[in-house]
Amino acid sequence: MLPTIKLPTMMTYIEEEPAALEKILREHRHSLAAIEAFARERPVQRLLLLATGSSFNAALCARDLFERRYGLRVAIKEPYNFVHYETVDPHTDLVIAVSQSGKSASTLAAMEKVQAAGLPVFALTSDPQSPIGQSCDYVLDINTGIEQVGFVTRGFSATVLNLLLIALTLARAQKQMADEEAQATLHELGQLVAAIPQAIAQTEAFFDRHQETLRRGTRFVAIGYGALTGVAKEFETKFTETVRVPSSGFELEAYMHGPYLEANAQHVMFFIEDAPDRRLRALRDYMAPAVNQTLLVTLSDEQDPQTLALNCPLAHDLASLLLIVPMQVLAWRTACAKGIDLSVRIFDDFDRVLKSKI
Repeated sequence: MLPTIKLPTMMTYIEEEPAALEKILREHRHSLAAIEAFARERPVQRLLLLATGSSFNAALCARDLFERRYGLRVAIKEPYNFVHYETVDPHTDLVIAVSQSGKSASTLAAMEKVQAAGLPVFALTSDPQSPIGQSCDYVLDINTGIEQVGFVTRGFSATVLNLLLIALTLARAQKQMADEEAQATLHELGQLVAAIPQAIAQTEAFFDRHQETLRRGTRFVAIGYGALTGVAKEFETKFTETVRVPSSGFELEAYMHGPYLEANAQHVMFFIEDAPDRRLRALRDYMAPAVNQTLLVTLSDEQDPQTLALNCPLAHDLASLLLIVPMQVLAWRTACAKGIDLSVRIFDDFDRVLKSKI
């Protein structure tokens, strides 16, 4: 009898994140050498990131480091809209197309539009041999390989880390930071990566406490702010893909300007913070009587049954890389609790019919 081959699951790749991210940190000077050389030859102040889906969410997570710490201006564009309804900013210094699979048809079209305007394009992808990897001017390998599960987790975190390292690389190449600061940031990222296994274990215990609420949930909402808006948006993507009930991620203030009016007793709300945030908590306290459950995910150390406290203080512009891990675990565990078999593909002909992937 042939041995049974155990196929990887979404959780397999979540558990692989510490080793994968540590490898990216260790090898980033080599994998990002092309972008460092580019920045040494010409000034880079304005960047255009072309990304959709989880890649767009990853860009939202990383933008804060580019802008607030290093003073680099970043525009993030959805490729389809950019191709058909927007123009190329002639003041753009650097363009990065982000596509984990390297097969996004809209991202490839956006690259071609930028190249036709005379701007070179870097592609950040897990597959340098993909259509996007072959069509760009400079390819940057995400350095994790391709996930066999369609609901990317390891690749998402790897994309966020690479974007953070690109920001650091640009600042270092243009002497906008001292070597000591670069080393301090890399050390903090290393500590963050080392904290992921504990974050996974804490999230598993948190899920066990709230399993029945999550299993019965029919509407999920996540609220973030700043760089953590990207975490909330990736929550939306992952819960929609896997739990398959209405799920949304909002920027804190945007939620207060209308979306709160749909809240009802069926809603399960997640509030995501790096350090205690007065406005976020005021919203949580206000919404608590109106919804099924309000849950807080924080990097602080407070103890409360409704709080997942990771007890790992981080700079705000790095925090998304750790805070995304609980969202990934909760998506997987909630889908399993609802009896959803994520190994069974649905809408299997979608990409072929709609031509969203090459």
